This record gives sequence, C-alpha cells and structure tokens, in this order.
Amino acid sequence: MKKNTISENFGRYRFEFKHLTVLLIILVAFQIILSIIQKTSLENFLDKTQNWYQRDSAERMANLNTTSLELLVENINISIENSEESKKKIIQSFNIIFSQQLLEPNVKQTCLIILKDNIPYIINDGKIFHDFLNHKTAELSPVNNEFKIAADLFLKHKQELMKEEEIFSLLDEEQTFHILVPFVPHGEFIGVFYMKNKPNFKFITEEILSSYDEVAIIYTSLIVLGLLAMYYISSYTVRERDEAKTLFYEEREEHLKDQIDHNKEAMFTKRIYHTQHKAEKVMGFIKEDLRHLTTENISSSKDKLNKYANFISRVIYDMKWYDPPIHTIRNPIFSTNINEVIRFIIDNLFLRISKSTNVFSFKLELDEKLPNVKINEFVVWEILEPLMQNSIDHSKVKNVVITVTTKYDEQTKTSLIEIKDNGIGIKEELLELSEEGIKKIFTESVSTNDEKTNRGYGCYIAHQMATKRCLWIIDAENLKEGGAKFSLVIKN
Repeated sequence: MKKNTISENFGRYRFEFKHLTVLLIILVAFQIILSIIQKTSLENFLDKTQNWYQRDSAERMANLNTTSLELLVENINISIENSEESKKKIIQSFNIIFSQQLLEPNVKQTCLIILKDNIPYIINDGKIFHDFLNHKTAELSPVNNEFKIAADLFLKHKQELMKEEEIFSLLDEEQTFHILVPFVPHGEFIGVFYMKNKPNFKFITEEILSSYDEVAIIYTSLIVLGLLAMYYISSYTVRERDEAKTLFYEEREEHLKDQIDHNKEAMFTKRIYHTQHKAEKVMGFIKEDLRHLTTENISSSKDKLNKYANFISRVIYDMKWYDPPIHTIRNPIFSTNINEVIRFIIDNLFLRISKSTNVFSFKLELDEKLPNVKINEFVVWEILEPLMQNSIDHSKVKNVVITVTTKYDEQTKTSLIEIKDNGIGIKEELLELSEEGIKKIFTESVSTNDEKTNRGYGCYIAHQMATKRCLWIIDAENLKEGGAKFSLVIKN
C-alpha cells in the first residue's frame, strides 16, 4: 500500500528535457565551484606552508653564515699573525663566507652591518673586515644605496636586536626575506649579519596545483559523461510520451476551436434573438405611422420613418458579423448628437407604448453644450436603449420615474450620461466584480429580472458596445435615496 502511494505521488511529477538540462547545469556548476574552492584552499595552504619553510630555511642559512663567521673570528688571533701568507688565508676565509652564499640562486645580498659610534657601516669584503678586527677603521665604507634598505632596517630594530639577540626576519611585498642575525663574537654585540633571500618554490606549487587540476578535470568529465548518458537515455524514455502528448494537445486544440466557434454561434444567435423583438416593435411603429400618414404630417413623419428604417437596417447588418468592422462603429464621418438620440428613443420608442403613462415616465436634464461624438447614432441607440429598458424592468414599483441627465465638463473635456430611477435598486450580488474584473450585471446571461428566460443580454450588449467598441466607461450602482443609476463617461 505504501509503495503504491509513493509511486502515485512520484508519478504526478513530470520530468522534461529542460528539467534534466537544468539538473545537468546545476551539478556541473556545483562541481566547478567546489573545485575552485578546494583549489583556492589548497593554494592558500601551500602558500602558508612554503612561506614558513622559506623563512625557516633563509633564517637557518643566515644563522649558519653568522655562526661560521663568529667561530672563525674567535679561533684566530689577529694580533699574533707571523706572516703575510697567514694574513691572506684569513682574508680568503672571510671572503669565502661573504661570497659563498651568493652562489645560491635565492640569495641576493650578504653583508656585515657594524655599529661604530652609533653609525652603521657596511662590510662585505674580507680585507676590510680583517682591518676592522685590527682596529683599522679608515677603509670602512658608509652606507650606499645598494645596502640602504639593510641599514634602515637595522637602525629601526637596533634596540630590539641588542636586547633580545634573536634573529629578525621581514617578508616584503615582493616575497623577499630580509634577515638580520646578531653578530656577537666573544660575547660582544658589534652588529648584525644581513642576508637578502628570495626563495622560490613556485614550481612546487604549480606542480601540485597542476596535478590537482588534472584530477578535478577527470572527475568533472566523469560526472558530465554520466549525466549526458542519463540525458541520452531519458530522451528515449520520454520521446513516446511527448509524441502522445503532442497529439493529445493537437486534438484538444481542435476541440477547443470547435467549442469556441460553437459558443460564438450560440452567443450570436442569442444576441439576434434578443434584438429581434426590438426590430419587430420598430416595424410595428413603421406600419402604424404609414397607416396614419397624411399630407399634413408627411414632413414630420419622414425623418422619424427614416430613423426607424435605418435602425432596422443596422439590426440586419449586425446579423452578418460576430464582430462588425470597427469603422462601421467609430468613424470621423459620424457626428452624433447624443441629446437628440435620447429624445428620439424616449419620444418615439418608449412613450409610444399606450400603457407607459400608467407605469413609467421620463425626466430629462440634458446639457445642450454636450459635444457630438464620432459614433454611429444607431450604436449609441443600442447602448442607451437597453439601460433605459433595464431601469423600467427592474424597478418593481408603480409610477417609475426615469431621469436621464447629460453633463459636459469643459476643463476635462469629459461628457457624462446618467440614467437614474426611483425603483428598488440592483441586487448587491450583481454589483460584485466577476472573475474578469467587471460587475456581474454586465456579464453574459445575468438578468436583473426574476424571469430568466431569454433575458440577461441587455446590459451585457450595452457594456460590450460601450467599452469594447466605443471606448467609453460604463458603471452601475445603487443610489442612497433608493433606485439605481447607470453612468457613461465619454472622453472627448
């Protein structure tokens, strides 16, 4: 049971090529980072070890030379030399000690720094040192530029060297050791032996790091080869699944296209059915006006019948398209007076119904400064008429008063249309936002009337025409004093 559960949970996760690629990149990147960190740590360790060993070997070499020089001085008696030959041998011994270490590739300078009358003197010649031991100081050389660093270092640490009589070494930025060894023949401090040593063990570090790089490259290559093999095998494993998934998606895409087309046709059919009764009502008005046509009213009836006919023509035209071309809705050639459209709809549509006086009435507050809009007047008709009709249908009170107001703000160049009533208002749930971010009263198949049959398209069509095609702003709300209000904002 547990195994089945684990298998089911694991089966919910689908690994694609991109997942394996990311896994490959992450593992290789981690291995490279780990190799760099380990190499850096090893290099630091080698540097510290080599620095310690270099310092120790340099100090031992300088100490050995100083000890040899001290022993040589202590084991000869300068004052009782019997021959010139003996003197030459002593000077030669001194020169060997001064110069022999310079044969080492790492040793750059050696000398004795003698302190006499608190003035340092440099001795790196056997004859001068021999004369110094015989108290002949005339040939002592002052400090020159070649040994200035050594003399400055001695003077800086003179007190410490005289007091401690211990080896002092300094490593500069050029990885060079400056070593001062106290020179104490016969137990008397007379100066220091200086050695400038620049040991180089870089070849050892390079050899070790090179070997480590080879191991890291081999190890990383093995990991990469293993992951590539896994990648290659996985590609065959998921290929059939991907092919099946592709076929499934193609089939699903075709199904969705068919479903979308079906939904469009269904919605289109409902929209036609919704406007059918309006067209039938207008046709009835046309027939009635034609029956009562006389020579006296022919002039006044002409424009009215023309507008009725154009409205019917517009309805028929809309039956040809899911989405009519935008130039048939918004166009610079149009110049529609919204106030006139409002008056025509009210006078020649709503107030022509005989029972209107007992059910509803209209109150107009129209601003004559309202500018014309570049919208087809029958599109404006399709927007305003459903909103007025909705105010009548949902009010559920006797003697409904519908107030239609237009205003124009010259500063912001904004036109406002308001349609208010004194009914019971709109249900609160219809004023909530839908998933699309619009109020539910403006969504498809939602009605403010309890009778749902063939209803729920008036506000939806008005919203679609106003926002999608005319670029107006439409809203609905309840009034504090009771009733509902629809508002349209037009940016001129």
